[in-house]
Amino acid sequence: MRPTRATLTVAVAALALFALLALGGGGAVAQDNTTQQTAVPQAGGEPDIDVHAPNPTLTPGETNEVALQISNDGELDYGSPQLREAVTTARNVRVEADADGTPLTVESGETAIGAVTESRPGEVPLAVSVPADVEEGTYTIDVEVSYSHTYRTGSTVVERSPTETVSVDLEVDSDARFEVVNVTTDARIGDSGTLEVELENVGADAARDANVILESSSAGLGFGDGARDSARIGAIESGETATVRYDVGFAPDAPVREYALDASVAFRTPDGLQRLDETPTLGVTPADRQEFSLGDVESDLYVGEEGDIRGTVTNDGPVTARNVVVRYADQSPNVIPIETAVAVGTLDAGESAEFRLPVEISGEAEAVDRTADVAVQYRNAEDERRIYEDVELLFGVEPQRDQFALDVQQRQVAAGESLALDVEVTNNLDEPVSDVEARLFADSPLESDDDEAFAQRLEPGESTTMTFTLTAESAATAKTYPVSFDFRYDDADGNSQLSDTTRVPIDVTDGESGLPWALLGVGALVVIAVAGGATYYARAR
Repeated sequence: MRPTRATLTVAVAALALFALLALGGGGAVAQDNTTQQTAVPQAGGEPDIDVHAPNPTLTPGETNEVALQISNDGELDYGSPQLREAVTTARNVRVEADADGTPLTVESGETAIGAVTESRPGEVPLAVSVPADVEEGTYTIDVEVSYSHTYRTGSTVVERSPTETVSVDLEVDSDARFEVVNVTTDARIGDSGTLEVELENVGADAARDANVILESSSAGLGFGDGARDSARIGAIESGETATVRYDVGFAPDAPVREYALDASVAFRTPDGLQRLDETPTLGVTPADRQEFSLGDVESDLYVGEEGDIRGTVTNDGPVTARNVVVRYADQSPNVIPIETAVAVGTLDAGESAEFRLPVEISGEAEAVDRTADVAVQYRNAEDERRIYEDVELLFGVEPQRDQFALDVQQRQVAAGESLALDVEVTNNLDEPVSDVEARLFADSPLESDDDEAFAQRLEPGESTTMTFTLTAESAATAKTYPVSFDFRYDDADGNSQLSDTTRVPIDVTDGESGLPWALLGVGALVVIAVAGGATYYARAR
């Protein structure tokens, strides 16, 4: 009997099982002698690269920058989700584009952007030149993306390095486009002014309801209280220009340099579509800071007196300053300004003018060199008040002095006698004085019944002689005694002033400086007595 196909199959299976049992030495024994191994995790997959142009609009007549986004929608063919990123990441991504067959020219070369994952796309800036006479429409460029990736993981790792070509559409638009033709400003450092921007519509179409926005990214340049401002120009046809104006200001500590401004023009097309042109770029340079300097500073200041600080103020430019005022801005208890501000008028750039600041030095002040803050106030071309504060005064204060110098030649008086005291009085001040009333003060044993004198006017340094009567008591001891003088007068401003007291030494002597009459009298009496005695003796004999 010939065996059937089923019989043969069963026989072969039985023989195979017998052989397996024989080689294993029995199921239970084989299981006890086998070391268990952990299986290596495996996964397979690949990146799925695509290229996008979020803003594909190109402007004719210039080189446009187009941002290309490289996205990755990877595929996991099999394996654990934890291994998804290992097989879907595109590494060492290189991007290169060409515009063959189009009027466009790609200026950028190959660009490497590193790894692109499903959660982290890449971006490539692409420079595309567009001829000025190109027709509007859609143009396709080819973007070549090369990268490496792991195709399979596990006991055997498979690496691949594919290159893919993706087509990207770019749009050449003939909408209105704007270029900055000219930028001017009269604003300077530490001041405000007007910024004028002249724009030209270089596009093929008109713009409606155009609004020009400028924004500063520097703290040194601002628009009023903010960093941006907008100005409306309405409609502007192709080829036309328009000028927009902004109020700007530069910080006092801002350097003189060009400040970049971000510009954008929002407008509507003739079809009513809203557009935004962010291509205009501009920079503005402020004028130099308006500055002033002080020179030729002199002072005639003494402790306890009023005096003046004199000098010259110079407009260092760069422009004319109107209604210039020198203002004393320091705060000191010992230097008191009589007038805090003095006007010197309008100064052209480079012009100087003299000023005088009257101040009073207190009696408690020290006789030292001093500095004081000064501000120069002025008005600019727009009649706006401005202040320049980077100036100071350096002046000296002299020690306290007598307002009047006294010179007394005859300082001696005999006890019991009187003296016509001639006093030469000199105006020691730097200003004329008038209605000078002098008074003498004496204490016992000196006295005066003629203790006042008067001078109508004394110029600075001028002298006059005043005469007083001084009497010494007869019982006065011969020695030096003081007498004092003070002066009440009117200063150059007509204010009544009282001088400090000046003391002068007076020498009292014993009687007159001629013959000693008292001794002579005693001697005469002695002679008479002797003579009388002699006569009596002679007669007695």
